Amino acid sequence: MPADSTNLAAEFHVLSILHRLGANAALTLANKKMVDIVVAREPGRAVTLDVKGAAGTTGFFVNNQVEPRDEHFVVFVSYLKKISDPTVPPEIYIVPSGDIRALAKRSPGGKAVVSLTTLRQRQSTYRDAWSMIT
Repeated sequence: MPADSTNLAAEFHVLSILHRLGANAALTLANKKMVDIVVAREPGRAVTLDVKGAAGTTGFFVNNQVEPRDEHFVVFVSYLKKISDPTVPPEIYIVPSGDIRALAKRSPGGKAVVSLTTLRQRQSTYRDAWSMIT
């Protein structure tokens, strides 16, 4: 499956869960790739999400995460090598943007990557942490 299809599947999966939880969430239509979903809270307050999808189990590129921002989260969605099987739920980790630098490592090619292993080591904090958003 092409990477853009994986990311699109991840964005819609996250959007679906947010609506199931009663959140007022919408996909962004612009080509700004640091904000995929906006969640409106009370008047004047919103949370922004950057959704990172992976078909496999290695990691997620986070090069576009330059500066941490309040009320901005990165949502990592791993389809665990089973993206074609809709009966297998993905693993989802919700991370405040301010935590990304501490989690990211440099790949041999120089890109910043957050590994699934690193997220799993901190799953009590980040796994399915929807309450950070809603």
